Amino acid sequence: MNNNNNNKAKAGKKKKKNRRKIIKTTIISLFLVFLFASVALLGVGLAMIKTAPPLDVNKVLSLNEPSVIFDDKEKLMDTVVSDTSRTLVSYKDVPNNLVNAFISIEDERFKTHNGIDIKRLFGVTVRNVLNKLSGSNKLQGASTITQQLVRNTMLSNEVKIKRKVQEIYLALQLDDVLSKEQILEAYMNTIPLGGPAHGIGAGARQYFNKSVKDLNLIESAFISGLTQSPSTFYFAVTSGKNSSSYMNRTKSVLGKMHDLGYITGDEYNKAIEDLNNNKLVFNINTAVGTKLKYEWFSREAIKQVKKDLIAQYKISSEEADKMLTYGGLKIYTTMDKTLQDYTQTTLNNLDSLLGIKSKTNNKISQPQSSATIMDYHSGEVKALIGGRGVQPPLSFNRATEFYRAVGSSIKPLTVYAPAIDMKIATAASIYQDAPVPAEIGKFYPVNGAPYSPINSPNVYEGNMTLREALLKSKNVISVRIEHQVGLKNAASYGRKFGLKLEKNSDETSMSALSLGQLTGKAGVSGTNTLDMAAAFGVFGNSGMRVEPIIYRKVVDRTGKVLLEPKYTSSKVISPQAAYIVYDLLKGPVSYAPGATGSSANFGPMARGKTGTTNASIDLWFTGLTPYYSAAIWIGKDDHSSFNANYEFGRYIGSNDAAKIWGILMKEAHKDLPYKEIAKPSGIVEAQICTISGKSPNILCPKESIKTEMFMEGTVPTELCDVHKEEEKPVKEDDSEDKDKENKDKDKNKDKGNGKKNEDDLLEDDEDLDNTDSNTNSEASTN
Repeated sequence: MNNNNNNKAKAGKKKKKNRRKIIKTTIISLFLVFLFASVALLGVGLAMIKTAPPLDVNKVLSLNEPSVIFDDKEKLMDTVVSDTSRTLVSYKDVPNNLVNAFISIEDERFKTHNGIDIKRLFGVTVRNVLNKLSGSNKLQGASTITQQLVRNTMLSNEVKIKRKVQEIYLALQLDDVLSKEQILEAYMNTIPLGGPAHGIGAGARQYFNKSVKDLNLIESAFISGLTQSPSTFYFAVTSGKNSSSYMNRTKSVLGKMHDLGYITGDEYNKAIEDLNNNKLVFNINTAVGTKLKYEWFSREAIKQVKKDLIAQYKISSEEADKMLTYGGLKIYTTMDKTLQDYTQTTLNNLDSLLGIKSKTNNKISQPQSSATIMDYHSGEVKALIGGRGVQPPLSFNRATEFYRAVGSSIKPLTVYAPAIDMKIATAASIYQDAPVPAEIGKFYPVNGAPYSPINSPNVYEGNMTLREALLKSKNVISVRIEHQVGLKNAASYGRKFGLKLEKNSDETSMSALSLGQLTGKAGVSGTNTLDMAAAFGVFGNSGMRVEPIIYRKVVDRTGKVLLEPKYTSSKVISPQAAYIVYDLLKGPVSYAPGATGSSANFGPMARGKTGTTNASIDLWFTGLTPYYSAAIWIGKDDHSSFNANYEFGRYIGSNDAAKIWGILMKEAHKDLPYKEIAKPSGIVEAQICTISGKSPNILCPKESIKTEMFMEGTVPTELCDVHKEEEKPVKEDDSEDKDKENKDKDKNKDKGNGKKNEDDLLEDDEDLDNTDSNTNSEASTN
């Protein structure tokens, strides 16, 4: 019995000893794992810190060091920060309630910590670990105001451990070199607050249309609360939907301010009462940005620079914004300041130039207009105007951002150029100016009936050459030619010219591709003055389309070149076809009967084409010279018609757009000598009969014989078959008439002195005429 007890005791002791050994081994193993993990994590952390950007205090504090924009002569034209809105506010001008609101809701221990809040960091880390273990993806942040400032000015917004480690490292450094007031001032001037507003200055102006110093308690609480979800709250305010989201957040801020002793109980209760009584009143001001002197051009340059920074340096949109905002960049644009000023003034003065009376809709002048002038050889845009009259900053740019149908201005791009380039037609080809026959119209049915457009004006003149058809902008002939070209080919050419065509509508529509009645859906269909100027430049540039260039280079504050756009061109049509269309475009601006754009004729170098969409909604003129191409658009922002009534005092048409084009181009060329573009090899000149479109014969009237140019191999070889000898009826031999004629001759011989009477003289003249006529006929036959 005792032996059994002893054995049991020994076994128990051994078991306890083994358990202690296992626990000890486990603890040692866990310690070693923790140690190795710590070392590994420390190594990773050090590597992350090593790759962190060096602390740049100037980047944090130099919020008033904007990017600078220069014109094509490297003269200062604008000073900007970014396409976001920012109004810098000094710390001394910020009310205490706003400072305390930010501290309360964002970083309650801001005044006492050294850049990071250890207590908050530990608590958030534990909660995040528990969330992960429970399968929740919800993570909380623990960034202090200092850390947020570092992230907003020096790092990206990526949710990554590497960025977080670097953020902590730099925040600790920043807290050592800057005062709390400096950090707070920089933070409040950089924080995004929804919409374009960045910083409390722009935020106060955007939501309440007042200065920061005038914000009351509940307005201050609202502004500081926006940082939780700026976009959501901005939408809620501007849309009037889900107001509870920002109201609850504002109350939370007030509650924290009360808990931390920044406001008294009475102040808190009064603020909550004001909120419940709808005393948080918004006065939305969408024009919160600082308007640039050259708003249309500078904003476009900033947009292009941002896009290129993202593409070239593989950075985020936020990082590109920071480079523009804090980088002190120098942007050298292609803008001709004198021409830009003149173009803006001209569009602003449409009333006096066109004899109209503009109206105002939502404080914006109507009709509106846009213009682009570019050097199509280099691609440099010299003038870019996105609207006329006084408009707020960040306004919609009608020269680059909108998409409209282009009317008959499309004809050189998708009808005439393709037909000539494909050698389907020549400038001398004859087409019938008559309603489109059903055998053609049936291929493009409208509501089940054959497509049958009309001319504008609704006049038909019979057969005419392709050259004359373009001069008079004959719609029915454009359809006939397009039928030969084919819609698929026309769409292909249109895209190469730079038009946006919607696949399921424009590319299968005869009215869209032959007459320019595009759907005009934003981003997928239509065009604007920038793209049209580039498109028409093809005709003066040997068939090559050059991508428009807004800026020449961008350098940073050290002088390092960051961006330098490359010259980009693509072949659209052959040099020969381009030259012939360039020559054809003399017609519409001529003073010949039926020319649609004669008002554009500022001189012998002018070439171009008018365009009018259905119901005269959009009015265009696009053209070029050997130096520049340019496009003008006139229309109304609501897409309504100019034909509805004479609301502006008189009818407005595309020839009015042509007039403005002529005024602008005359100014652009005032110091430039006359010149012609070089004629490429492969062009042949030959005489044709404009009635038949064929080689003239000797019967063709002199006025119908013209010299025309052709691509080699396309010169007509057949003789004119319209002008030919008329066959005269032959009289049968009548013996009785012959006898009578002989008797009359004998009778005449008996008259005195051999004189002839007047009737006899007339008979002799007819004989002479007949003789002459017979002689010519014989010569023709031979």
